Amino acid sequence: MERRPAKVRPMGTLDFWFEFASTYSYPAAMRIGALAEARGVTVRWRPFLLGPVFKAQGWDTSPFNLYPNKGRYMWRDLERICAALGLPFVRPTVFPQNTLVAARVALTALKQSWGEDFCRAVYHDEFGEGRDIGEPFAIADIVNGFGQNPDAVLEQARTDAIKNALRAQTEEAQRIGIFGSPSFVTADGELFWGNDRLEAALEWAKR
Repeated sequence: MERRPAKVRPMGTLDFWFEFASTYSYPAAMRIGALAEARGVTVRWRPFLLGPVFKAQGWDTSPFNLYPNKGRYMWRDLERICAALGLPFVRPTVFPQNTLVAARVALTALKQSWGEDFCRAVYHDEFGEGRDIGEPFAIADIVNGFGQNPDAVLEQARTDAIKNALRAQTEEAQRIGIFGSPSFVTADGELFWGNDRLEAALEWAKR
């Protein structure tokens, strides 16, 4: 797939591309806010779906499921990372989870002040408590925790506008060459992949 440059944005900004089913996006989501603030970098949270990205590569599930040794390593590695960061970790029973509703609600919430906190809460429930965020009631509980009306938020997330926005965002991720999550794209189009590349992405963004 041809990689096209991202739209030019002011330096000191970073696009954080994430999929809620992504394991390594959990620590990245929990770290990025404080790290970016300390460096004076503005972060744009960009939820997307990995399913179409994987399908384009000929995969019908996560590579961590396709390659068992890689999967075993990933779970142990994530356990170590979370322990080092003081993050709770419970391996979900279902992996990868259905994140369509969560991603649509995130697009809705990110238009408001509670969007980033919502995203972190989803990751906490999924990988910190082992909840199945594919269940609508699980997302409703998170929304309610922010003092929002779950019925109203979920109804908005089901609108064509939000569905089309998520589809367009996923297509944009593919156009700029994103193949996994978490990914970070700087204003000049530089792509960094993986939780362990977050600091490097932030340093590049502030140059």
